[in-house]
Amino acid sequence: MALKEGSKAPDFTLATDSGEAFKLSSLKGKNVVLYFYPKSDTPGCTTEACEFRDASADFVKAEAAVVGVSPDAVKAQAKFRAKFELSFPLLADEEHAVAEKYGVWAEKSMYGKKYMGVERSTFVIDKTGKIAKIFSKVKPAGHAAQVLAALKEI
Repeated sequence: MALKEGSKAPDFTLATDSGEAFKLSSLKGKNVVLYFYPKSDTPGCTTEACEFRDASADFVKAEAAVVGVSPDAVKAQAKFRAKFELSFPLLADEEHAVAEKYGVWAEKSMYGKKYMGVERSTFVIDKTGKIAKIFSKVKPAGHAAQVLAALKEI
């Protein structure tokens, strides 16, 4: 079942970059920016993460918690977060169960070779746990500003 705007955001628990358990429902009462990215420390993913980091004060004003998710291991997430001084948690979805739940684990193609991976996507979840906005096939540059604009409309 594909998630739609207005659907309840599926709850989940994953390990953070520090190895602690993170449960999405623990953020109820806050807006949540749940963004899925393919791989830590790659050019597009770095651009996207740094834009979210640089706009962190604006996300705080919007009462929004930013959370990044990729199939990378906890250690890779920790390294990526430290290297770019990211101000929000990165979650390790190594089994891609959460990516599948959110419908972002998809067939991709590079140089004619097909493989499965995360389709860069962002879910803006309102304070009641409903999906307010879905951004699919995200272009990293300028994305944080798009998300902030969507938060203003909630």
